[in-house]
Amino acid sequence: SPHDSLGSNLTVHVKDNKVMRVLPRENEDVNECWLSDRDRFSYEGLNTAERLTQPMIKQGGQWVEVTWQAALEFVADKLKRIPADQIGALSTPYRPAEELFLLQKLMRSMGSGNVDHRLRQSDFSLDTKAHGGFWLGMPVTYMSRLNRMLVVGSNLRKDHPLMAHRIRESVRWYGQLNLINAHEDEFLGKVHAKCIVAPSQLASALAGVCVALAELKKQPVPDIAAPYIDNGGVADDTARKMAESISGGETRAVFLGNMAQHHPGYSQIHALAQALAKLAGASFGVLGEAANSVGAVAVGAIPVCGPLGQPAIKGLNAQQMLAQPLRAYLMLGVEAELDTHDPVTAMASINAAEFVVVMSPYKGKSLDYADVLLPIAPWTETSGTFVNTEGRVQSFNAVVKPLGETRPAWKVLRVLGNLLGLAGFDHNDSKEVLREALGDTPTGNVQAYLNNEISGVTAAPVSVHAGLERVAEVPIYQTDAVVRRSPSLQMTLDAALPVARMHGRLIDRLGLLENGRVSVRQTASALTLKVQRDDLLPDNCVRIPSGHPLTAGLGPMFGPITAEPV
Repeated sequence: SPHDSLGSNLTVHVKDNKVMRVLPRENEDVNECWLSDRDRFSYEGLNTAERLTQPMIKQGGQWVEVTWQAALEFVADKLKRIPADQIGALSTPYRPAEELFLLQKLMRSMGSGNVDHRLRQSDFSLDTKAHGGFWLGMPVTYMSRLNRMLVVGSNLRKDHPLMAHRIRESVRWYGQLNLINAHEDEFLGKVHAKCIVAPSQLASALAGVCVALAELKKQPVPDIAAPYIDNGGVADDTARKMAESISGGETRAVFLGNMAQHHPGYSQIHALAQALAKLAGASFGVLGEAANSVGAVAVGAIPVCGPLGQPAIKGLNAQQMLAQPLRAYLMLGVEAELDTHDPVTAMASINAAEFVVVMSPYKGKSLDYADVLLPIAPWTETSGTFVNTEGRVQSFNAVVKPLGETRPAWKVLRVLGNLLGLAGFDHNDSKEVLREALGDTPTGNVQAYLNNEISGVTAAPVSVHAGLERVAEVPIYQTDAVVRRSPSLQMTLDAALPVARMHGRLIDRLGLLENGRVSVRQTASALTLKVQRDDLLPDNCVRIPSGHPLTAGLGPMFGPITAEPV
């Protein structure tokens, strides 16, 4: 599957060179015999009217269809005229590993390390403190056998449907699940203890569990947690209940979800979770956000190191590339207005750039801001590889021929490398690319590189925010370009129009009406939304989804927000 990080195995039914149906392919070690609705119905988004089928160049403000030769020569000529450190390469983590590898190789061969795939991340301070690539911390099958679990910052059912199923199986028989999050969603299973706090207090809540566990075990409070004691990170009854749970049982684990990874205090949360896991004698894992979150890091599509952690030219991370405009951007499968942590800032930088190349299966909003559009194949029209959250390397073949003049992105990047006069872009097939990236034993090499251990993080407690805070998550059917274009998925309740969800006390305090209208604002961006009551939220938070066209003009996923009656 090209969507979540489990890597569910699929059987694709094809007729007349068109995907007609997707079914689960049984694999007990990954998805068993199951398939999420997202994986089952996303194929409907493959053949929409938005498909880009011919290379296009914007000339005099008008789009002109051109040949591949003309388009790539134009791109190469433009890039040669721009200093390499003024070019930024951004990809989604939903693209195959071969493409991600060649993208970073292209950039580093030009002399720049400005390459990243972590578009929704906002805290990159762990880049210099990590000892390897982050991963699940165990085989997927072990999740069904856990006795005690603590999950921080995750809407399990929506972010990781089939991993949530494994956790439910554990809870159903003998396991205890504990949750720390900024919002509460139905898990469809028993939750032992839960702590719902504002995003700014997520780390403090986790520190409170560390303190409680240290007291329970009569051990010193971990250094990373101690400074939080004077900042609200004290052991309350819920923290003690979680500490008692996570210290019991034979098999224990602490997991970080998508919200934790998107959080502006991710480094604090990761360090606290690591300390808690060590104190509890538990495994520690990161639930990967996307199909190739692990693979992208493994092949070097990050600015701090090359494939498998090898030394390489360093550069800017995604946030740095978008905080201030660069002269040029190469975007692989990216819809910047929907795929980034702060779409307002991202779009301002992209619109200010001198030259923007978008490689995508779709036209979309890139018609407004790109200078060149290059049609690349979705997952059904190319061979490639995804590395799932446990480090399992899974390669696949194309099941249909590319639509129109669409080409596999690895071929596009290979030819572009040749036109730029760069050495080492002479691969004959995607297998050669994968071999160069990950060696002859890719799964073994990747798993040897994966390591959730970090060091050198200093505690940085955040005071309780005096105003309102935004809580944002990416809805299950807005995660990537293919899913967004599936008609069946977009007709579900999970794809309903965004609303501003608030606790009833906050609605009353602001003088709002339930089901009325509210004007919400972040920085200079404002938006009018329907008010929906949600008494499971902290009463100083406004929950508004990210990754949706209607909220793309609002601002960062987390941070201060104001709300006023309309």
